[in-house]
Amino acid sequence: MATRLLAFLSDIERALSVEQPLPSGGSWDNSRSVNYELGVARLAIASKRGDESTSSGTVLLQSFRLADGTISLKATLNWEGSQAASVHSIFAKPALEWSTEARRIASAWRSGPPRSEFRSVSAPAEVAIAIAG
Repeated sequence: MATRLLAFLSDIERALSVEQPLPSGGSWDNSRSVNYELGVARLAIASKRGDESTSSGTVLLQSFRLADGTISLKATLNWEGSQAASVHSIFAKPALEWSTEARRIASAWRSGPPRSEFRSVSAPAEVAIAIAG
């Protein structure tokens, strides 16, 4: 499974560059790291214009062997300047298309951070008094 980490990162990187080309004069400046012993891999996504590189976020992959012996990957997506993260699970099934899953992960990353479902709500004055009292 160790080689699947690096191959899957490459598929994600390829999907990002093909489906989201940068404007003229720009290029992708991504870096990958893999720890085969721990079963983790990281893709740091950045764009480059001239000599300046701008970080955009990361994709962290973790490999797991499930109780039935099958392999599962967890992809955690993070975006620069956002506290939000998005987690996606990929389970190795006989009909699984790894390149399709990589395009799905790349598409989710391109969509940006998930919007927060929490809203600030002001409590009525009598509720605030009851809590304080």
